[in-house]
Amino acid sequence: MRNNRRIFIKQLGVMGGAGLLASTPIASVTAAANENFEAAIPEENEPFTVSILQTTDVHCQVHPHDELFWENEQAVFRKTGGYAQLASYLKKERKKNPATFLIDTGDMFQGSELSVKTTGKAMVPILNALGYDLYLPGNWEVIYYKKAMQTLLGSLNAPKVCANMYHDLGDGKKGELIFPPYYIWNIKGVKIGFLGYTDPLVPLRQSPEYSRGIIYKGPEENLAYYVDVLRNQEQCAYVLIVSHLGLSQQLHLANREECKGVDYILGGDTHERVRKPIQCKYSKVVEPGAFGSFVGKLSLTIQNGKVISDNYELVELDADKLKADDEISVLIKENEIPFEADINSIVGYSTIPLYRYFVVENPIDTMVLNALKWKVPEVDIVLSNGFRFCPPRATPDHTGNIPITDGYLYDMLPVDSTLRTGTVTGAQIKEWLEKELNNVFAKEASERFGGWVIKFNGMKISFNAFGEKGKRVQEIKIGDEPMDLIKTYSICACERDGDPPDTLCRMRNVTNAKNTTHTLHSVLREYLSANSPVTPTPPVNADILDAPQTILTQVTGVDYQFR
Repeated sequence: MRNNRRIFIKQLGVMGGAGLLASTPIASVTAAANENFEAAIPEENEPFTVSILQTTDVHCQVHPHDELFWENEQAVFRKTGGYAQLASYLKKERKKNPATFLIDTGDMFQGSELSVKTTGKAMVPILNALGYDLYLPGNWEVIYYKKAMQTLLGSLNAPKVCANMYHDLGDGKKGELIFPPYYIWNIKGVKIGFLGYTDPLVPLRQSPEYSRGIIYKGPEENLAYYVDVLRNQEQCAYVLIVSHLGLSQQLHLANREECKGVDYILGGDTHERVRKPIQCKYSKVVEPGAFGSFVGKLSLTIQNGKVISDNYELVELDADKLKADDEISVLIKENEIPFEADINSIVGYSTIPLYRYFVVENPIDTMVLNALKWKVPEVDIVLSNGFRFCPPRATPDHTGNIPITDGYLYDMLPVDSTLRTGTVTGAQIKEWLEKELNNVFAKEASERFGGWVIKFNGMKISFNAFGEKGKRVQEIKIGDEPMDLIKTYSICACERDGDPPDTLCRMRNVTNAKNTTHTLHSVLREYLSANSPVTPTPPVNADILDAPQTILTQVTGVDYQFR
């Protein structure tokens, strides 16, 4: 039996080049794992437990931050997250169970000033020190374009998987996969397979230029094939999809026959907080929130080579209860020093908490739109994308108001896009609104994008979120007047890198389109300097008729609530 244990330890250390012990560079964690590992292995035929921990959509939020929780129909804020706090949690978990596997399922290089000013490089040593065992690229990993994505992910010590990102050979010809499609964790002779998929809608959701050189395909193209490889060729006892598709798309996938043989989908992208696994026809689906506020923990009990039970919990990383890890704290400090003054520079104040959690309207987007309208008052309508990223900010400073730093400006708007103006007809606006609303509320989950309702100022609409496709909008007003379908209106939105010259905020055939001399950041800084403190209370420019204004998820028809 002693020899069997030694063989197991040796196997674990070399499992596919991404071994649990080998990829845990925090010295004290590794030492503790080595000391306790042999004792943790049960006798032959006795059950043992492995832990699979998941983070996702951290968006470069390296420090603890305010987080919004929806409790008793109101917003409650607590301090959560922080990579140094995550490190402390991981040490405890690995000490309790050395058979622990840590994954991140995307959006790890976009979302902060530190990341933008180092083109993601500042995240690499932090992620490596945390000892991840596996990564999946998210929809924002292309933020610095294809080559930088490959370099950043290639700089991470652990393996990467993705079965639906291909090199573009030109003229739409699909080349080889950019990353391996799957990874196998061999634990005491039991194989656990991880198959990766990221959002195939990246070229539509993000600026098209970001993903130039990449061809994305839907998971259904090869899912059944790889499940067969993992189940029947590799003889995996358990198969998981690690995905960055969004909860709606993940539920849709788990109900497709191609998903037969997949036990769990560990998802990401839409920042949903699934506390109880959602059981679909073929697989269970979970998603562990965003910004490092949570860790998803899947515990598998194994006996006689089979997984006999599973248990899932969503763990809140309470920053007040987790001591910051010294090593990670030093790494973060070293990376931030050149930019610290800018990151912490206060550019304005808000009298109310800032966040982006409601599907229809939020204070952050209201503030952005107010700033745009203030800068270009001659334009009829200003538009802003339905972004999800950016943690809340709710803690006042000595002034009694909530400080807005330059770093928080980057959290809200990591890309300092140029403002573009143009003209469109009322008919174009209506058609565009119907399309955008369907992207959020489509009856068919496969038609839903990963973002919230598009945001606007200068226009008011009322709509039925769950109405018939193409007939959701009930009323549109431009200013105080009903919109005229044949009248021409001026609009302003941010330019997207790679869009055709006549496209603005995914609205096509825009006339007189031209760039201004303003950028998002310059406008926000000017606006806050002139108007602070601001009170960006959402004005109900988009009135949802068949659901609360406080709706927090686009997912319906399953046992799930965002809280």
